Amino acid sequence: MARILELPVDADAGEKMDAIYRYQRYIYDFTRKYYLLGRDRLIRGLNVSGHQSVLEIGCGTGRNLIATALAFREARVFGFDISKAMLETSVKSIQRRGLSHRIRTANADATNFEAETLFGEPGFDRVFISYTLSMIPVWHEVLPCAADAIAPGGELHIVDFGMQQGLPGWFKRLLFAWLERFSVRPTGDVKFALEYIARQRGYALRYETLYRGYAYHAVLKRPA
Repeated sequence: MARILELPVDADAGEKMDAIYRYQRYIYDFTRKYYLLGRDRLIRGLNVSGHQSVLEIGCGTGRNLIATALAFREARVFGFDISKAMLETSVKSIQRRGLSHRIRTANADATNFEAETLFGEPGFDRVFISYTLSMIPVWHEVLPCAADAIAPGGELHIVDFGMQQGLPGWFKRLLFAWLERFSVRPTGDVKFALEYIARQRGYALRYETLYRGYAYHAVLKRPA
């Protein structure tokens, strides 16, 4: 039986996410597939081998956890989210797919977590963050925690909204106004923050824009 491990979280942030997604979670996966572009591309690019471990930070409804478990049949899959409401949906979805024995979930804060405290894992071979940073006002606090969660030789993958630099101005204005309704605020500073972490820790960074700047995909690799 799947269960949700609970660790201390920012109560205000958790309640805010619960309020936003208490009802939206039931239609979230159907509606978001049209504009959360690059998620499946990221999952395919994880290139997990054998029984390697994968962690999703901000797992939401569990959609990506399930896709990862199905794409890499021997992988050990983990995920956490600050929203208990979203995690309830996640656990039910995982149970329906018969994947409770392979996917573990937790209620935790992306700005303050430790891999070993969460799941008893010293680090993960792959860590990924899919359209979550833009929902966290202090997103810069997430990146060092995520970098600490990477096992030697492992990678952190991130996909999120870009700054729409290759798209018409009207499109950017409409998209950002729509996203603001859900407390989603894209930023162009993630690349610079990742470059700093890479220099500081001796990691390698690969960063690319997708779909004319609609989204970006970043990969931070820790040396073996």
